Amino acid sequence: MVKICCIGAGYVGGPTMAVIALKCPKIEVVVVDIWEPRIKAWNSDQLPIYEPGLDEVVKECRGRNLFFSTDVEKHVAEADIVFVSVNTPTKTQGLGAGKAADLTYWESAARKIADVSKSDKIVVEKSTVPVKTAEAIEKILTHNSKGIKFQILSNPEFLAEGTAIGDLFNPDRVLIGGRETPEGQKAIQALKDVYAHWVPEDRILTTNLWSAELSKLAANAFLAQRISSVNAMSALCEATGADVAEVSYAVGKDTRIGPKFLNSSVGFGGSCFQKDILNLVYICECNGLPEVAEYWKQVIKINDYQKSRFVNRVVSSMFNTVSQKKIAILGFAFKKDTGDTRETPAIDVCQGLLGDKALLSIYDPQVTEDQIQRDLIMKKFDWDHPLHLQPKSPNSSVKQVSVTWDAYEATKGAHGVCILTEWDEFKTLDYKRIYDNMQKPAFVFDGRNVVNGEKLREIGFIVYSIGKPLDAWLKDMPAIA
Repeated sequence: MVKICCIGAGYVGGPTMAVIALKCPKIEVVVVDIWEPRIKAWNSDQLPIYEPGLDEVVKECRGRNLFFSTDVEKHVAEADIVFVSVNTPTKTQGLGAGKAADLTYWESAARKIADVSKSDKIVVEKSTVPVKTAEAIEKILTHNSKGIKFQILSNPEFLAEGTAIGDLFNPDRVLIGGRETPEGQKAIQALKDVYAHWVPEDRILTTNLWSAELSKLAANAFLAQRISSVNAMSALCEATGADVAEVSYAVGKDTRIGPKFLNSSVGFGGSCFQKDILNLVYICECNGLPEVAEYWKQVIKINDYQKSRFVNRVVSSMFNTVSQKKIAILGFAFKKDTGDTRETPAIDVCQGLLGDKALLSIYDPQVTEDQIQRDLIMKKFDWDHPLHLQPKSPNSSVKQVSVTWDAYEATKGAHGVCILTEWDEFKTLDYKRIYDNMQKPAFVFDGRNVVNGEKLREIGFIVYSIGKPLDAWLKDMPAIA
């Protein structure tokens, strides 16, 4: 029986290994992590991450050919293929701080593999890593090998949170990069054979190591660039009276461009986009390509601009101050169908409003009060370290922030409502009931274009929708960018 071990039980490792176990019943799959509470959660009825469809997959395989364990050494030693899916946070100090990836956890995993291995292994990069990481890992393994042979493969993930299980069941492509040697090609074939249980062969792409590593960064940079492009257009639409939804639809009809990732919003978030672009910027700078680095920096600048533009619009619309005014925040996760708050635009928007002394009442169906308070206090990039190595939950909380488990409670007595995540339930709320229980004039600031602005205006709201023609009130009170 082929044995697979995955080091790291997070958003990538857990779901990916669960689907491999489901689709390959003759392969034993073990997910290991040194953090005991996370492994306990994977072995319980309350999984540590929320992802539609994940529960069913885990429950079908767990105990049969899918296992979760803290015994890292045993399962790494026994495995034929070791996936490494550990955190690669952005460095906060030293060389490349604020841009380069911190490979501390990766190096630690590589040393552990070298230390405990008693047989030849295929080691698979599954985390997002900078180009040439495989070379560094190879050196660590080779210099500590004790005669054991290791083959390094790059197999980047292209999962979107909220649809990760569907993405794994039916991927656009599976990318495997390896050495162009007989041993490297044999390792590629071994991993290809795993995916071939359910992925058509023409969707399994093979490349050299560096192409595979760079393809992941490039894919995320291109997607983020599309969002920043349409968000840049949204500012111009508001200035000219155009409607960004109509512009996006017209542009997306061009088959060379296509319709995906052209929805304007308050900004992109998630664990990968910003981190991968910063990584790309750093690699470009290190390779003497400052113009290319500057190009990709602009994608992040526009994203930051969009968030601050939204905050400015809220404050300027409400008589240029939100001090001591209750603002309801609907949605804190970075997108719907996930509880993930990493780099969510809601953090920057909330901090911007708190800076003007607003009182925030926050509701999100999947994010806990503890997580929200941590996010609003945590330093930038701390979120990307493993949970047990992050700063402990704050004893103090942001006193201007309350968290509720009901949208109607959050909006009760509020002066304004900010919609920051596109949860489906926000489309069907009883906005007449919300309006009746709010201070007047009552404002809705739709950062995701999920509500019908005209219907809300009929109820009596003053509505701001990203990239839509401004109503008279907003024109009279222009935002200062």
